[in-house]
Amino acid sequence: MLTALIMVAALAAGAPENPNPQHPAEEAVDPYVQADANAGAKPFEGDAMWKAFHGQAGVDRVVDELVDLSLKDPRIKDIFEAHDMVRLRRTLKEQFCYILGGGCTYSGRDMKSVHKDLGVQNTDFNALVEHLQTAMDHEKIGFRDQNRFLAKLAPMQRQAVER
Repeated sequence: MLTALIMVAALAAGAPENPNPQHPAEEAVDPYVQADANAGAKPFEGDAMWKAFHGQAGVDRVVDELVDLSLKDPRIKDIFEAHDMVRLRRTLKEQFCYILGGGCTYSGRDMKSVHKDLGVQNTDFNALVEHLQTAMDHEKIGFRDQNRFLAKLAPMQRQAVER
């Protein structure tokens, strides 16, 4: 019994901490420095883009559909299935909210760290963009606003694609 308790204590001591204990459903991750700069893009000025995306409810719908479509897509589902979906959805919503000027703080890791060792290729990134465009269309976000948002996200391809 004592041996079992010591083993449990040792395992717990070596486990990474969850940097967001307010989200207990998320898997633990290794500690990292949290900063809005990790979001990969500076936010739009003003609230026009935030309004174009229909605020937090619209961002939530776009992210949820983006993730759902990606999980169903045989081209990229393996990349997504290997991740904590609770954390992924939360941090994507924070990232989009931050970039769109919704006043959110981004608590996720930087783009290079997030995508390290995933083997993401340009075709994978392009499939994700397709799903984002579909989700934005369903949310009835105007074409011009979609393009402005995609232009903000496009430079992240360099940090996400490994080969």
